[in-house]
Amino acid sequence: MAIFTGAAVAIITPFHEDGSINYKAFEELIDYQIANGTDAIVVCGTTGEASTMSHEEHLDVIRYCVKYVNHRVPVIGGTGSNCTETAIYLSQEAEKAGVDGILVVSPYYNKATQKGLYEHFKMVADSVNVPMILYNIQGRTGVNIAPETIAKLIHDVKNIVGVKEASGNISQVAKIMALCGDECDLYSGNDDQIVPLLSLGGKGVISVLSHVAPQATHDICEKFFKGDVKGAADLQLKLIPLIDALFCEVNPIPVKTACNLMGFAAGPMRRPLTTMEPANQERLKKEMQAFGCKLK
Repeated sequence: MAIFTGAAVAIITPFHEDGSINYKAFEELIDYQIANGTDAIVVCGTTGEASTMSHEEHLDVIRYCVKYVNHRVPVIGGTGSNCTETAIYLSQEAEKAGVDGILVVSPYYNKATQKGLYEHFKMVADSVNVPMILYNIQGRTGVNIAPETIAKLIHDVKNIVGVKEASGNISQVAKIMALCGDECDLYSGNDDQIVPLLSLGGKGVISVLSHVAPQATHDICEKFFKGDVKGAADLQLKLIPLIDALFCEVNPIPVKTACNLMGFAAGPMRRPLTTMEPANQERLKKEMQAFGCKLK
């Protein structure tokens, strides 16, 4: 059984102006997401700015999220690292915290070979008992997890259950599913490709869009699963201008700006991320209003 089906939000981490974590705002975001149809929460991923957190902060946020969500929806902890030992440590601690699964990105900067990727993911998965989702995002990491490597991991390691595919390469996704079939829980890592990946056997999306349109993102998946493919596609296409605005600067700059515009105390980004350019912020605000997002 999949950890979740539908739309999971890759949730931001709110910060106070001094850079410390704003847990009260975090609670408000979690409650809003659950109340508006989000099917799962991915905490401390790319969008959560985990790469700027200390290990202690990273794990504190995961623990807090698990405790506050309190089984209302599944919680998946982002525990990847470019160091295998660090990824093992974070994964083991996340498991102790009670996560329903872990999301492990391919090691960045090192540019491991496919053999190295296989060994890295296998060692991390073997160190825990919770299910693990691979995260393939070459644009951030500099390395692509080949379909053959994903298939071998899915076949060889019982608790590697799926992949968040953010390559944008539909042909690659098709090959993954041709090699893995029903053994692989496929999730879109791109909000503009939810329906295409669902059509190839996907189970849902791990979404940035869900921050500002949680019910609509959920509904894309639900419509598709219920056989209303045209309805899902129409909603996907309607959301494209908003999705484009949410990615007109590097994630999570626009989505954190969007959350602040909606009245959530998302706070600033941690350096090296910086504030959104005024013209891009106006574009984002315009598309949010056009879709019906309530701004403060």
